[in-house]
Formats: sequence, C-alpha cells, structure tokens
Amino acid sequence: MPAAYIEQLGSPEVIRYGELAAPRPGPTDVLVDVTAASVNHVDTFVRSGAWRTPLTFPFVIGRDLVGTVAASGPGAHGFAAGDPVWCNSLGHDGRQGAAAGQAVVPVDRLYRLPGGVDPHDAVAVAHPAATAYLGLFTHGRLRPGETVVVAGAAGNVGSALVVMAVQAGARVIALAGAGDADSCRSLGAAEVFDYREPEVSQRIRDACPRGVDVYVDTSGENDLGTAVDLLAARGRIVLLAGMRTRPVLPVGPLYLRDRSVLGFAISNATADELATAAATINRLLADGRLRPRAVETLPLSSAAEAHRRLEEGKVHGKLVLRTT
Repeated sequence: MPAAYIEQLGSPEVIRYGELAAPRPGPTDVLVDVTAASVNHVDTFVRSGAWRTPLTFPFVIGRDLVGTVAASGPGAHGFAAGDPVWCNSLGHDGRQGAAAGQAVVPVDRLYRLPGGVDPHDAVAVAHPAATAYLGLFTHGRLRPGETVVVAGAAGNVGSALVVMAVQAGARVIALAGAGDADSCRSLGAAEVFDYREPEVSQRIRDACPRGVDVYVDTSGENDLGTAVDLLAARGRIVLLAGMRTRPVLPVGPLYLRDRSVLGFAISNATADELATAAATINRLLADGRLRPRAVETLPLSSAAEAHRRLEEGKVHGKLVLRTT
C-alpha cells in the first residue's frame, strides 16, 4: 500500500513516500481504507522527536483519518464493510499512523462519519475540534452562562472553541486579528477584540466586570500574568499549546481567589474521553455548524512538503493529504 513514513526521527526530509505492507487488524481492530489524513502540529512533534512516544520503524505518520471500513477483527463489533468512518488518535503510544492507503484502528477509537458530511472537512476539524471539546468541558469544566476568552480565536482550534462554547450556552470573548473579526462574529462570539491592541486587557475587563470564567490561549503565548488577572473567582486557565514557553506564574492572585491553571494534551486523552468528544463533533458536523475555514488538499506523496510548510508557518487553514 502507499504510505508516508519515517525510518528515523528528524526534519521533514526524513519522511519517505513509498510502498509498505498492508497492516493486519487484531481481534478488536478495524481495517480502514483511508480516503484522507490531516496534518497537525503534533504530527511534526512526533516525527521530529520533540514529543517522545513509543513507535516502531518504519513508522507511518499522521494522527487523523477519514475512510471506509474494509474489514473488522472478530471482537470489533458495530462496524460493517463500507461504513464511512473517522479517527483522530493514531500515530501515538505505539499505534501506527494514518497517512497510508490503509490503517488499523482500535474499535473504541473509531467513529461513524455522519451522512452528507464532506470527508475532507471532517478530517480537517477532527483534531482541532476534539482539542476544543476537551479543553472546554473535560478540563475547563465550562458551564452554561459562563464567560470564555478564546485567544487565537480565528485559528483551527480557536474557531472550534468559539462554536462549541456558544453552543453550550457560554458567552465568548474572541481575541483575533482585525481581519478575522467578522469570521469570529459569524461563529457566535459576543465580542471580538484585536489582540494587537495595547489596551486589549482593559477592554476585556470592561466587557467582563466580574471576571472571566475560562481563559483558553490557542496561540501558545501563555501570558499567565495577564490571564490570571482577568479571571473571576474560581476561574480556570486552560493551557493546550506553547510547548517551549516558560511563563511566570503569579501564585498569590491565583490561590487567593481559588483560581486554577490546567494543562492538557489530547494525546493523553482516554478512549472514553475522545468518544464523548466525537459525539459532539458528529452532531455539530451533521448540523453544519462545525466546518474548517479553509482546506488545502495535497497528494500523499507531498507529506514532507506539508510538514515543512506547517513548521514554517506557511499554512492558512488546514492541510489534508489525500490517498487517491
């Protein structure tokens, strides 16, 4: 089968494209004919070794896929050949990746693709939307009526955060560039502030006199001094990006008002947590409320180019690798 794979850790140049033996499903696995696989920052971390996880060479890269069921193991119930499906947790913790003609997926990490949903749209939002769900609800404990600040609201994760928070009955304050303000408002953000404004923190305070309940920074800046000061009593900061940042933590203002800082990586999510996120993602996909802003498709043979462009910041929207 065709595959994008590595035989050693390193730069995008270590990615190879060629034929590998087709994988064989175990008793509780499903074999999927892959239609497309998306490219995420975490894929570059695994490929480079910045994020250490068990892997076996040759190692197929990629986290997310859409495709159709080819076959199932005897203990993998609930799927039939030809079913459209998606997955967002391959390429980690010993599992081979998604960027290939076929992939083996544990049955508890595979989800049906709702009818009428474009497969490229689905795979483009799978990772960002699951990250958003876990950040808001599993870790951020968001409740209806609360206020959420989303920094980097125009990005892939940020857009999903806005949609999900609004759907959950929260008030969203979006931080984005001036050119993205209309897009953020169209997703339901109550207020949109230009993150470049010198007085943006004061504008948030004016809009939220009692403070912010949840603050999520997808940009990876992680300015905890500013974020902690904006929180309401028992407010939560959720960290999900900025692996190499080392911010100063203002301990006094944090604990004196029962505030908290929580960090999480989607790679550590349990199968049950991901399945719960997938149920919401599928509902929003089917309703047409969750869509990527922009999708660029490339052939699987261009996987190295896709990784290079992502690391250089030369991507607007989401890159998707098609297998055919």
